[in-house]
Amino acid sequence: MVRDKILKGRWNKLLKKISHQFNYGEPVDLDGVIYLVGVQELGLVQRKFKKDEKLNLMHIATSRLLMPYGYYEFDFVDEDGWPHYKLKEELPNLSPGEQSLLMKQAIVNYFIEQGYIS
Repeated sequence: MVRDKILKGRWNKLLKKISHQFNYGEPVDLDGVIYLVGVQELGLVQRKFKKDEKLNLMHIATSRLLMPYGYYEFDFVDEDGWPHYKLKEELPNLSPGEQSLLMKQAIVNYFIEQGYIS
């Protein structure tokens, strides 16, 4: 229970900071944060992306976020500079709420690791 309160506090702190820095104070949702992680991992922050590239960014982010949990590992960077990951272990069947909780925890850990939040 305490762990859930800590996660919730860190998540809210992260959303507030990201919303102010990247979205003119407007709220950012889970998918928006995942997209930002993908852009960060790609390293091309000042570029417009096509729809299929945005989906690829979400996949990059998800793979990177779940890497510390043992589900993915980094594979290579292609000739266009896009990172690729390979699946190490199948993800468990989770309810939507459990998926959301796992991603929030992974995102919070990522941004702590990056020194963006504490």
